[in-house]
Formats: sequence, structure tokens, C-alpha cells
Amino acid sequence: MAETEDKGAEPAEKPKPASKLPVILGLVLFVVLGAGGFLAVQKGLIPGIGPEVPAGALAEAGVPAMPDISYVKITPLIINLGSAADARLLRFRAEIEVNGSYAEDVTRLLPRIVDVLNGYLRAVDLRDLEDRSALVRLRAQMLRRVQLVAGTGRVRDLLITEFVVN
Repeated sequence: MAETEDKGAEPAEKPKPASKLPVILGLVLFVVLGAGGFLAVQKGLIPGIGPEVPAGALAEAGVPAMPDISYVKITPLIINLGSAADARLLRFRAEIEVNGSYAEDVTRLLPRIVDVLNGYLRAVDLRDLEDRSALVRLRAQMLRRVQLVAGTGRVRDLLITEFVVN
């Protein structure tokens, strides 16, 4: 009986394959918009993006000129912290931001500046170095010492580029 029912039933309709038209349209649209964006940037049609601004345009717009500054690299320091049993080391590297006209003067004083920083960092307790906010305090103290050695108005800032306790 079951066999007779199967023979009389119509076969199920096969589903139609999905249309590829949306995928093709999406790819074409992607390529056209990408090319249009590239051309807009290359031709300078988008404000603020594209070709460089002429040199005199910034002065006309009221943008102040960059200050005359130079950077003097300090010799990297490796400082032994604590006793020989601990063998903890501090790797310190920094640059001094100076007014441009004083760069040569500060460079001549570099051995004295390194001596002052070395002496100060050796005197700092290891617990002080491990505190998260210590770097701000240490930087301020070191900047003041460098300003005292270099003289008034020569040093603008101390930029710490490496401060690692091993």
C-alpha cells in the first residue's frame, strides 16, 4: 500500500539557485567608489586631505611658526639599584629640549649633566621607582637639576625616552 502512494506523489520542486546579481553589483560599486575616492584625494578635492599646503599659507592663516628648539641626546645610563644580591638595573635614556641658540652650550655641559643625573638616580629608592606616578616626580626633579647645571633659560624640557627597571 505504501508503494502505491509513493508512485502517485509528484516529485518536490528543486529550489532555484541564488542570484549572483547582488554580488556582482556590489563588486562593481566597490571598485567604482574606491577609484572615485582615490581620484578625489589625488586631485585635492577633499579639504584637509591630499597635496601639501604651500609654505606661506600657514602664516597667512594665523598659525604660529614652530619655535626654534633643538634636542640634545643624553648618553644612555645604566644604574645599579640596591645591593649586589638584588642586581636590579635601571636603563635610562633621555633628550634635553633646548632653545636653538643654546644647543652647542648645553652639548658642552653634557658630561656635567650626566653626572648630576647619575648621582640623583643612584640616590632614588627602588620602591620610589616602582610607583606608577614616580616618573612624573622624577622627571620634574631631574629637569630642575639639569636647568641648574645648564643655566637659566637654556633648557626647556627633559624628554625621557627610556626608563626600564630590570
